Amino acid sequence: MKSNVIPRLGIFFIGFPLLLAVILLPWGNHLPLHLLIVLVSALSASEAYNMFRTKVKMQPKSFIILLNMFITIVASLTKLFPFFFGKEFPVGEEIISYTFISTMLIILMAEVFFAPSFEDSLGRISSAVFILLYTAYLITFVSRMTTFSKGGKDISSQLIAEFLIMVCFCDSFAWFFGVLFGKNNKGFIKASPNKSAAGFIGGVAGSIGAGVMGYYLWPEIFTGSIGKIIFIGVIMALTSIIGDLTESVMKRSAGFKNSGSIIPGRGGVLDSIDSMLMSAPLYYMLISIFYGPL
Repeated sequence: MKSNVIPRLGIFFIGFPLLLAVILLPWGNHLPLHLLIVLVSALSASEAYNMFRTKVKMQPKSFIILLNMFITIVASLTKLFPFFFGKEFPVGEEIISYTFISTMLIILMAEVFFAPSFEDSLGRISSAVFILLYTAYLITFVSRMTTFSKGGKDISSQLIAEFLIMVCFCDSFAWFFGVLFGKNNKGFIKASPNKSAAGFIGGVAGSIGAGVMGYYLWPEIFTGSIGKIIFIGVIMALTSIIGDLTESVMKRSAGFKNSGSIIPGRGGVLDSIDSMLMSAPLYYMLISIFYGPL
């Protein structure tokens, strides 16, 4: 635990502010963020693939990663289209879902026409579809946030920043509270025995605190009752924790300690974005409901 303190603090005080700087720079309809999403999604797909192949037969890795990038690139292009071509993309955001469905059909066709045998087809199909859903489709909800506006004013940077702060505060406060107060209340969740009740409470408190901070920083965006942003904070905490625990289950099944080793103190890319993947769709929906139209 102590060996992870310095890398974690470095990420919180250096890495996270740098990420926020990228997000708060709306140049080119958030072009740097879109490029980052495509890269992070592809790396996450690679890590997820490595876990799945310990248990099931898989379709080719390069094939899965290319389909992953196809989904995230289409999602990014729908938002970058006005920057490059000076007009809105001719099809709405539903094109992203159609693209995901198309990749599923490609996976099925590949299995039908190119599988050497069919004894392992269920595993190959289900693993490929899940990886695309988990590492590509879910992260497109961050891409969709890059054109959020209110009353004709671009508010995408603030809303994306608020999302990441909620998720980051949930994770960081959960870890901090767990270290300080979680010694005698661990093991209440089998998926991750080192998680503690104190950490859970700290995570919820951190996410709510981030919401309240956003409420006072950007009152022109988070209008109305403070209860709305507190509710979003609670949901973000729950989905972030579930996202983290879901990846823990996957790693336990595969016999992995971390999904990779690319990020000091965190492990793999998937270890760092697992909470965001589950939270992004709910945040997108709740923000649209409570503070729309966007």
